[in-house]
Amino acid sequence: MSGAGGGAPGTGAPETGGGGPGARPGMALVLGIVAVSSAAILITLARREGVPALSIAALRMIVAACAVLPFALTRGRAELFALPLRDLGLAALSGVLLALHFAFWISSLDHTSVMSSVVLVSTNPVFVGLASMFLLRERLARLTIAGMGLAALGAAVIGLSDIGAGGGTQLCGDILALLGAVSVSGYLLIGRRLRQRVSLVPYVAVVYTTAAVVLLAIAAVARAPLGGFTARGLLLVAALALGPQLVGHTAFNWALQHVSAVFVTVTVLAEPVGATVLALALLGQVPPWTSLAGGAVVLAGIWLASRGESREAAGSVPRGNTGGTTPAKKKSRGL
Repeated sequence: MSGAGGGAPGTGAPETGGGGPGARPGMALVLGIVAVSSAAILITLARREGVPALSIAALRMIVAACAVLPFALTRGRAELFALPLRDLGLAALSGVLLALHFAFWISSLDHTSVMSSVVLVSTNPVFVGLASMFLLRERLARLTIAGMGLAALGAAVIGLSDIGAGGGTQLCGDILALLGAVSVSGYLLIGRRLRQRVSLVPYVAVVYTTAAVVLLAIAAVARAPLGGFTARGLLLVAALALGPQLVGHTAFNWALQHVSAVFVTVTVLAEPVGATVLALALLGQVPPWTSLAGGAVVLAGIWLASRGESREAAGSVPRGNTGGTTPAKKKSRGL
């Protein structure tokens, strides 16, 4: 499970993170991107084994919660049980939003291609950026805003390449993926705020457990089975929980202590590129040239956003300040 660095997981308050993407947050984000890029492929293969979408979502979070809870109840027990009611409620809300994200996005893969689904669910930088500016009153660097827009444009180019290919079914999948983008945006914004004062393991324990409970309830209402699947199907779901969830999402949650939610979401836009490559190699889905061009634009946007975050972090410490003065922080309003 990713999460090395910062304050010791579950042992007191986390370190105060800087605004820019340093080496360790950058490595965590790269690790997370590599892990989550396989998610859509694993889900598609599990669906081919007859595992329903909601069953995949519920089982994914059950495995993840069961893996994290022992650490939270041992190494992070004191902090977990000392969490203020407000923080506990926000973490639970983050878990609800994560559950909705998986319910919407995984279901979208039944109706549209891997490439379109992953690209559309990756439009969350638009929603996170708007919320950061207008709800949280965060001031974003101009290069970060430009990178956000460029990366979103690249994602749109990829998605537009197959609009109308599946008629109403395609549109249904696109809408589900967009709903997944909206819900994951809220999840990341809450995580950005809470990870400034809550250690990694207690935080993800509450979030993953809440998401598992919510998805269990949704699966029960939809009468989605949780057993009776092939061994291959169960192995694919386990791989989904261990890789994209425990490694990928936990890496992102760790990075949220050190960089903004906007930068994390823009960085995650590299996922469509990785997912497209894997879809080509494993599923035989050949992307058109427009998708390849869009992928290049996505990477350019990520680079711009990274430069903006780095410059903003460097500018937070006045030149000539060699004393112990606390660096100025970006103006923001907490949740």
